[in-house]
Amino acid sequence: MSSLKQRINENIKSAMRNKDSVRLITLRMITAAIKQREVDERIELDDTAVLVVLDKLCRQHRDSIQQFQNAGRTDLVDKETAELNIVQAYLPQQLTDDELTGMIQSAIQKTGAVTIKDMGKVMSLLKPEIQGRTDMTRASNLVKSLLT
Repeated sequence: MSSLKQRINENIKSAMRNKDSVRLITLRMITAAIKQREVDERIELDDTAVLVVLDKLCRQHRDSIQQFQNAGRTDLVDKETAELNIVQAYLPQQLTDDELTGMIQSAIQKTGAVTIKDMGKVMSLLKPEIQGRTDMTRASNLVKSLLT
């Protein structure tokens, strides 16, 4: 079992003992998403694959927060924000704008990318390095701006 999955399982037990229902529900949601992917693909996820699942959950929470804000549902915004914070606690340290820009510029140099048509090459080189450390949409937009 990967160390990240193990840490999540231990935190579920801790949340049960502490009767922390929001944390418990969120951790169970994470575990369900991990197990669903394992069943679908018939594999055991390692830490890298778990980070992909966590990144996807963060993106879903951010989308939900945006939609609830547009609808004026502050109660649901608060709930989603609390869950997002719990999920983000399992992700590695987020990249700063300068770090991300430096990594993208390095990837552009390595791939020899010149135009927006080369964006796929740059993103495929970058993705393993930045997965879980930044929002991929943010990275994609930055790559676009640097290639145009």
